[in-house]
Amino acid sequence: MKRREFLTLLMAAGAIRSRREALASPIHFTYRPIDFHLDSCETPERHAPETMAGGVGLFDYNNDGHLDIFFANGADIHSLIKTSPQYSNRLFENDGRGNFRDVTEKAGLTGAGFSNGVAVGDYDNDGHPDLFVGGVHANHLYHNNGDGTFTDVTEKAGLVTRDSEFGPLWSVGGAWLDVNNDGLLDLFVLNYLAWDVKTEPPCYIQPGVRDYCHPKFYKTTPNQLFLNNGDGTFRDVSAEWGLRVHPGKGMGVAVADYDLDGWVDLFVTNDTMCNWLFHNKGGGKFEEVAFEKGVALTENGQFISGMGVDFGDIDNDGLPDINFVALNYQTFPLFRNLGGGFKDVTVSSGMDRLSLPMAGYSPTLADFDNDGWKDLFVTRGHVEGVSRPDMQMDQHNTVFQNLGGFKFRALTAEAGLTAQPPRRHRGSVVGDLNGDGKLDVVTSAISAPAEIWVNDSPGENHWLAFKLQGTKSNRDGIGARIKVVAGTLTQHNHVAFARGYASSSAGPTHFGLGPHKTADRVEIRWPSGTVQELNNVAADRYVTIVEGAGFK
Repeated sequence: MKRREFLTLLMAAGAIRSRREALASPIHFTYRPIDFHLDSCETPERHAPETMAGGVGLFDYNNDGHLDIFFANGADIHSLIKTSPQYSNRLFENDGRGNFRDVTEKAGLTGAGFSNGVAVGDYDNDGHPDLFVGGVHANHLYHNNGDGTFTDVTEKAGLVTRDSEFGPLWSVGGAWLDVNNDGLLDLFVLNYLAWDVKTEPPCYIQPGVRDYCHPKFYKTTPNQLFLNNGDGTFRDVSAEWGLRVHPGKGMGVAVADYDLDGWVDLFVTNDTMCNWLFHNKGGGKFEEVAFEKGVALTENGQFISGMGVDFGDIDNDGLPDINFVALNYQTFPLFRNLGGGFKDVTVSSGMDRLSLPMAGYSPTLADFDNDGWKDLFVTRGHVEGVSRPDMQMDQHNTVFQNLGGFKFRALTAEAGLTAQPPRRHRGSVVGDLNGDGKLDVVTSAISAPAEIWVNDSPGENHWLAFKLQGTKSNRDGIGARIKVVAGTLTQHNHVAFARGYASSSAGPTHFGLGPHKTADRVEIRWPSGTVQELNNVAADRYVTIVEGAGFK
């Protein structure tokens, strides 16, 4: 055999071996600890908020170019007061290499009350991201002062946490969005069920052993929409805009313009109730169209425990699809956007078979292997706190690799996610913590340490990430649509930070480019109506795009 032929065969064998290795572990994470332990004050009485804590925020609080981590934490369940430092919310500053330093006290973010969820957004357009922290009977808005500190401006802002009819409200999180395209971020507050520690019914799984009650034992509450007045204050327009007439038991909220009409819409998962799809009609009105559009229930028509949700383009057709998660034997539903409505593709995608034995909390769509297709990371763990022979409470997280559209395979041990013990995981955020162009994950877990999962997936695929700066639109560019064409790949992303369960991933908008070293074309459609087009954008870097002024 000639040397050239031998080398050709050797290279072919190596290529086959490389492909096999990639197929064996196309996405992989390595665990790194972080010094935070979620304390929701679990008691033998099993009060409902104890099992619902755990929101996480990922954002660059000091504008140094590195993503920092915020954890919402619990409180004494009877008083709803942070009676001990163990209940403190925590802010960790990133040094750019994935190392984190606790700066909570300096930043003024130890918090008050039983904190549940996090929403990040620059509501006053000053270039510094602010924090909304939803909680049990008390929410807090923290204004970023731009010097590494925050000020609680809840009272000044007028964010009311009590309803005249429904009483005190329990927020599990929220979403910042510009509902009227005026360039100012408005706040949607996601409220769960009506709860009172003094009147909560006891629920027993066996004599003398209590566990968390089914949601049917609690009344519904309405969600809230606060319109930004532009002067640091907000006005509650929930009734006026048509939201208050749809009380529910909200567990997840995601934001996207599902019909591409230029007005951002809301999808809300409800716990053991129909979901809500709030279509923004413009002119100060939402209409609830979940049944009409086919997303109120899964195709079998059963009520399930809808948890966290994400709203993104799974099949790269330009239309944002819906995925959310539920408990064991309920599957993780997937709804494909057909333009005029949605189709439940949970079965045809194989997700029903893959997720049937799993309990999920926080799903996030992201391209973890940079191949140009959005994968799905799900934090897993059951609601119940008492172990049963027929129900696994503690579970490992799972990443579902997108094989090209609505086809997935589940990776758990293969992805390195069994490196830590199974837990009742809750919130999650996704972003590049160390600047290597691969998306990492941070998760929380009830009565357990938080987890950082560093993405060290094999392969040399390329990527681009965009940070938008609005001038006519809101500063964060929330609601903008980005289209990226690279070779045969065409992808779409909505800029949205509210994702998963009670969490906010406020990093640059990321695109995997596969083997392509250049994006042939990038198109940005801003909420203001401005359209920008960039050509021949080199890969493997972060790009800041200023509305109407090009990129850098």
